Amino acid sequence: MLKRVVIVVSVVVAVAMAGHRLIPVLGGFTPVMESLLPWLGVAVPLLVLAALAARSKAATAAALVPGVVWGVMFGSALLRTPPGGPSDLAVGTVNVGVTNSASGEAVRSIAKDLDLLAAQELTVGGPAAKQLNKMFRHRYTVSTVGLWSRYPISDSWPVDVGLGWPRALRAVVTTPKGKVTVYVMHLASARPGHTTSRDVSLAAARELVDADFSKRILLLGDLNTATTDRGMSGLTPPLSDAQQEAGDGFGFTWPSSFPITRPDHILYKGITATKAGVAAATGSDHRAALASFRF
Repeated sequence: MLKRVVIVVSVVVAVAMAGHRLIPVLGGFTPVMESLLPWLGVAVPLLVLAALAARSKAATAAALVPGVVWGVMFGSALLRTPPGGPSDLAVGTVNVGVTNSASGEAVRSIAKDLDLLAAQELTVGGPAAKQLNKMFRHRYTVSTVGLWSRYPISDSWPVDVGLGWPRALRAVVTTPKGKVTVYVMHLASARPGHTTSRDVSLAAARELVDADFSKRILLLGDLNTATTDRGMSGLTPPLSDAQQEAGDGFGFTWPSSFPITRPDHILYKGITATKAGVAAATGSDHRAALASFRF
């Protein structure tokens, strides 16, 4: 009996990982499973132990199959070496947390070595905005999102990503090495079984990127979409993911106390990612996503 259970569960786990985008959206199950997809690897050692307990070579072989699938899909994230080398621009994005009274300290520690910082869940006149205004000469805010820069900001305007009100922005930052168009977005929230609004805002983000012919583009923000969520396939490509290209590990950012998924993203095109990672954000339930680029 144990042998059969191990074989069946092993096949299910392997198929779920390899073919997750082919699984129909079943209420709240599929989005949650895709958001936690790398964690399905935890089942592998448990299956191997169960197979050994069953003293079955067939069960042991079956238990190793999802391990191989996991290695092919996610092993590179653990073995990847960041490209490194000289960088021209250091950027970050953080959801500071609308109720976070320590958001000023959060952004101070994150932004001290950055050229650009995007923030979401800002409050008018809140501690995060006040602190960033002291640290950066240039800024542009729209509703609850904002961009702070060491370099001049121009051609800036609010953007509606399908929410019926602006919760995103577009701006051009002129760096010493050239201009880069920056989008800061906080897409609609996604909950188990309720992803329609998020999916609409993802589609709106893709339309904006497709219509933008800028040589260099950065998209920073809380997209409420995990790297492994099928929804991200609408943005990557045409954009690249800094964490996947130049990061060390998975770069999970939420929840901050024990991150298990990555809704916070730094996407780009027209530049080269040299390094990517995460940083703690005092008081927020998100960690910050960071990346450096070479023009």
